[in-house]
Amino acid sequence: MTTQTRKKVKYTNEPLGEVRIIDDFLPPPEQLVFKENNVKVTITLSKASIDFFKKEAKKHHTQYQKMIRRLLDIYTEHHT
Repeated sequence: MTTQTRKKVKYTNEPLGEVRIIDDFLPPPEQLVFKENNVKVTITLSKASIDFFKKEAKKHHTQYQKMIRRLLDIYTEHHT
């Protein structure tokens, strides 16, 4: 295992150039929270499926249950 050394950033007092102020285009936080109408269920899945989703979730820094839920949602949308 090699360790990388970080180069220290050297700041200078140079002009920034032309600066433009843009309007705020981002939605407020309350519009980013999607309240889903969820129903809690108990389901037994194969160990292979759970292992797969846990591995993929770890890679993508998310929860495996969310991935399974999203997969089912996409399947439902496709067949509705």
